[in-house]
Amino acid sequence: MTQGHQGERLLTPGEVANLFRVDPKTVTRWATAGRIGSIRTPGGHRRFRESEVQQLLSQLTTEATEPVRH
Repeated sequence: MTQGHQGERLLTPGEVANLFRVDPKTVTRWATAGRIGSIRTPGGHRRFRESEVQQLLSQLTTEATEPVRH
């Protein structure tokens, strides 16, 4: 984890992958497809804004509730 613009935490692909329980390569594919924004470090590594990651995570997850009956 590093600090980005205005002190916001920047997460590595591995850290993001752990939050979503996916492979880090999946996170990289999401970034390439524009599904999640990323920042490139001077060394060419991707970093992700924590606030954006948390927003996407909250959009894609739901609380476990009673099964929906149709």
